[in-house]
Amino acid sequence: MRRALDTVYATAAWAAAMAVLVICLVVTAQVVLNVASRLGGAGVALTIPSYADFAGFALAAATFLALAPTLRAGVHIRVNLAVMRLPTRLQWVAELIVLALGTAMAAYATWFAGSLLQESRHYGDMSTGIVAVPIWIPQIAMVAGLGLLTVALLDTLVESLRRRTPILKDAAEA
Repeated sequence: MRRALDTVYATAAWAAAMAVLVICLVVTAQVVLNVASRLGGAGVALTIPSYADFAGFALAAATFLALAPTLRAGVHIRVNLAVMRLPTRLQWVAELIVLALGTAMAAYATWFAGSLLQESRHYGDMSTGIVAVPIWIPQIAMVAGLGLLTVALLDTLVESLRRRTPILKDAAEA
């Protein structure tokens, strides 16, 4: 099970990285087209239709798909100043509370995002750009990322319970 989960987390990280690459490619292509338009004169207008929408969709995908792998890698931003001053046993209790609350909140966010996706699909919501995209398509990455975050938080909670010691560490500490 550990291997399967780690593979899923790594796959999500790669998907997030590919989404960032898409942003870079789309924005670079649009900049090149803008330069070509300026050099071509007033009659030349080159653009990628809805490029800002597509870059935004990729940004949302990158953000949500990266949540679980970054949690597991210990690179989420956390404030440890108060917790690291506690005895190990209290650090562990604080970690368990935070992981349980985080799991519950992520599960609720996943449920709500899934409901939003279903509603968008039901009503046929479309993006407002030149290229109309059914809005439920980019919402898939949001729901998948939140669902995977829920799994990662639960996975981390179970691992902490099994080890009976705090396991969340910053990447710099590991």
